[in-house]
Amino acid sequence: MAVDRLLPTDEARELIQLTRDIAAKTLDPIVDDHEKREQYPDGVFATLGEAGLLSLPYPEEWGGGGQPYEVYLQVLEELAASWAAVAVAASVHGLACYPVSAFGTDEQKSRWLPDMLGGATIGAYSLSEPQAGSDAAALTCRAVAEGDHYVVDGAKAWITHGGVADFYNLFARTGEGSKGISCFLVDKDTPNLTFGKPEEKMGLHAIPTTSAHYDGAHVDADRLIGAEGQGLQIAFSALDSGRLGIAAVAVGIAQAALDDAVAYAQERSTFGRKIIDHQGLGFVLADMAAAVDSARATYLDAARRRDAGLPYSRNASVAKLIATDAAMKVTTDAVQVFGGYGYTRDFRVERYMRDAKVTQIFEGTNQIQRLVISRSLAG
Repeated sequence: MAVDRLLPTDEARELIQLTRDIAAKTLDPIVDDHEKREQYPDGVFATLGEAGLLSLPYPEEWGGGGQPYEVYLQVLEELAASWAAVAVAASVHGLACYPVSAFGTDEQKSRWLPDMLGGATIGAYSLSEPQAGSDAAALTCRAVAEGDHYVVDGAKAWITHGGVADFYNLFARTGEGSKGISCFLVDKDTPNLTFGKPEEKMGLHAIPTTSAHYDGAHVDADRLIGAEGQGLQIAFSALDSGRLGIAAVAVGIAQAALDDAVAYAQERSTFGRKIIDHQGLGFVLADMAAAVDSARATYLDAARRRDAGLPYSRNASVAKLIATDAAMKVTTDAVQVFGGYGYTRDFRVERYMRDAKVTQIFEGTNQIQRLVISRSLAG
């Protein structure tokens, strides 16, 4: 069921309709087979890029769409309702464009942003390490300046689109302490950069998640984004936006699960009545709908604060927490509505449930979101 959206402009309404058309014609016919085979969706991101859906919140002068963040997030939600793995990768690509857009020099922007925003190159975010996930200040991957380049050694982990993406935001140690992290834009073909075997994940099967290994890799000095030591500032400011992207993806998954559950409940009958007419199950569906609607309202509130130039870090954490917990609950209830059939791969609800789980983990676990929220209250 298409969500009746409140959108600020006719252009925004056209973008949502365009996204729905692409989802129906390009994503929906292949998603089940690609997820089952764990097959990368070749050509899909080129299609999204050509349609302008990968660049929506970025400035038009560099090839972006110049759209409010509230519109961009609703596009992500529409993509996620069709194919969560593609929506996550699109959100991560948007996150990967942020450091150059917000902290790059004009020369760096003109050199890289047009291809990034046009979808000619697809990006990935490389912050986590095997022993440093939520604790970003504990990074050990090191970049040592030598003349006109840096020599990078170390490992990164949990990279969405790893090994496939064209460029990587690398956060590496150039000094000591929390102010000793710097941000680099690394090309996938950098010598002595290799990628590990894709992780065997519970969900999001069509998009690889890998580790990366730097063994004396040379990264040109002009690929330093911002100043040395500014890396954590860049990473954390990017993550506020990234958390809203994941919140929108989670709502898309939940909406799809709700839609499938309602459709099934209207078709399936027990004791001579459609199961949706049994109060016990009708109330379950009502709670699912309330969770989806409230989660959507939460991420839109945070996005509108961002668009208005207001502080929104706490709101982003609230949205990520509320939306991803809602997605897990709604998808679990959707499986229950389907009964035994929901536990089989004959229906999509089991995939929605598997895909929803990771939204509570990446872009900062929901325990980290609670920490961010509680610290903002204490401050």
